[in-house]
Amino acid sequence: MNTIFEYHYRLLAVVALMALIVTGCSSTPAEVDPVQAAIAREGRTDADVGRDARSRPDLVLPELNLSRGDKVLDFFGGGGYYSELLASLVGEEGSVYLHNNGAYMVFVKAAFQQRFPDGPPPPIIDFQREVEELKLEANSLDAAMIIMSYHDFYMVDQDTGWREIDSRHVLGQIFAGLKPGGRFVIVDHAAAAGTGSSAAQDLHRIDESFAREDIVSNGFRFVASVGGLENPADDRSVNVFDPSIRGKTHRFILVFEKP
Repeated sequence: MNTIFEYHYRLLAVVALMALIVTGCSSTPAEVDPVQAAIAREGRTDADVGRDARSRPDLVLPELNLSRGDKVLDFFGGGGYYSELLASLVGEEGSVYLHNNGAYMVFVKAAFQQRFPDGPPPPIIDFQREVEELKLEANSLDAAMIIMSYHDFYMVDQDTGWREIDSRHVLGQIFAGLKPGGRFVIVDHAAAAGTGSSAAQDLHRIDESFAREDIVSNGFRFVASVGGLENPADDRSVNVFDPSIRGKTHRFILVFEKP
């Protein structure tokens, strides 16, 4: 991602936050947007700020409807980029369950340890569990998210021991763990329309319509498809790690809710 673009993205976030603070300050304190405040928080790494420009947490995080004190599951949360932003939203009185399983940790261990050399600080909880038995407390979560990893349900990797995941079982556990009205948001690399889950193995992509139907079939109510991560130049035929498209794939944001 172009460094100048990253700089301007962060500058815009800071300007937006300052504008919210200044507006109405003569009589009534302005209400600061918590997502913009989390993104503009001092101390975030250059790498995270650079990722903001392509991941667009300003589009994703508002869909979770989080408040201070809430509990949220960052499923396959990897190195914790989103977990740190979520922690800013729920505050010390909340909980962020940063989930990884053994096979996923093979890929993200270095990033995880670099971010959390002494382990995640509260309110982030290191939630390493195998997906077969998440042991989520029923009706305890205010929100859950899966970022760029839902397609991994439908692939295998013998080198790391990654095996295809029982989508119904895992999504059923997440559904049971959410409170009624709790939000569930996924972001993923889009595959060509009509390909279902067939592109997951070789291209690390998933068909948006397939994802929507899969999740709804597990009891969730579809809320919205959020734009902002599209790339018409991506014809969806190339592996997402190919240098020609890495970090620039056509992606979708789907929002669901537990009735």
